[in-house]
Amino acid sequence: MLRSSSSERGPLWRDPAVRALVIQALLLLGLAALIVMLVTNTLANLEARGITTGLGFLQERAGFSIPQTLIAYSGDSTYGRTFVVGLLNTLLVSGLGIVAATVIGFAVGIARLSSNWLLARLAAAYVEIFRNIPLLVQILFWYFAVLQALPSPRQSLSLFEALFLNVRGLVMPAPVAQPGFDATLWALALAVAAVVGLSLYARRLQTRTGKALPVYRLGALILLGLPLAVFLVTGRPLAWDVPALAGFNFSGGVTIIPELMALWLALSIYTASFIAEIVRSGIQSVPSGQVEAARAISLPGNITLRKIVIPQAMRVIVPQLTSQYLNLIKNSSLATAIGYPDLVAVFAGTTLNQTGQAIEIIAMTMAVYLLISLVVSALMNLYNARTLMKER
Repeated sequence: MLRSSSSERGPLWRDPAVRALVIQALLLLGLAALIVMLVTNTLANLEARGITTGLGFLQERAGFSIPQTLIAYSGDSTYGRTFVVGLLNTLLVSGLGIVAATVIGFAVGIARLSSNWLLARLAAAYVEIFRNIPLLVQILFWYFAVLQALPSPRQSLSLFEALFLNVRGLVMPAPVAQPGFDATLWALALAVAAVVGLSLYARRLQTRTGKALPVYRLGALILLGLPLAVFLVTGRPLAWDVPALAGFNFSGGVTIIPELMALWLALSIYTASFIAEIVRSGIQSVPSGQVEAARAISLPGNITLRKIVIPQAMRVIVPQLTSQYLNLIKNSSLATAIGYPDLVAVFAGTTLNQTGQAIEIIAMTMAVYLLISLVVSALMNLYNARTLMKER
């Protein structure tokens, strides 16, 4: 006689798939119960202490000043504007740090593989020194040992009587747009679009016919020539506000505060030491036969590096480079050690101390760093997918 399918399988509690579903369901229920208990307990404790919850505090007057703001801000501004100011300062130092660390890291990484003995040893020394000194120590070094040792404004270090470096920062001329300058900005936007279009066209042309266009030269000519031509035709509609010493400080121009310079230098130099090793390993992952073949057909070294080695090395470099970018962004929160007004300092620090809204402020700060990290990861993954070598 044939047995039924249910009798062949046996009881449900003996089925591994069913047991796995039941265990997962119980774990989810337990986690949900734990979250509900924590939220309920937290709300009860806040109510017992008379602390209100919600985001209404963002509309209250902040009452404190911030030394560096990229948007209009005063002591009468709200805590919500404080949040925006801190966020923009974080994005500023992170963006500058990523650009500088990438340039320095690639240069040092390539130098490590140089046939020049002295250059290779100097690059190796750079990597071993800066990646083994804690980042916080480097930040404090640049701020206290270097920038705070500069002279007062009256004895500033001057370059062409236009740039002034002193203990209060770097003072430089500020551009002041005149009527008609918008045309130059539109010309720049048009030049960028033209360069992107030229790059896409050149790639398709090379794929179809094998003919390579001088994209870098033509792109540089378009990117510089078109805005410059429009700028000259419209009568040079740009003036400069040159700083001048007035009493004990400078008036006019724009000042880069020492906190920003110290943090930027430390983040860039520290992260570049790791990027250099990533670049070196990526280049060494390319089979040596590729370089030997390029030499066999008498390709110059710079073209071999730019057209053959680097494109293949990027598949190894980009994933690790993403991690370093994320580390740099998160390490920027060490700005509180020297008083740079980033998101952690002005929002998770001063604002939290004045309002007592710890849960909301810390949650918003964590969410911002999470969102920035996810956006950077998505952009880097998109770039990696577009540049990934594909089989024909």
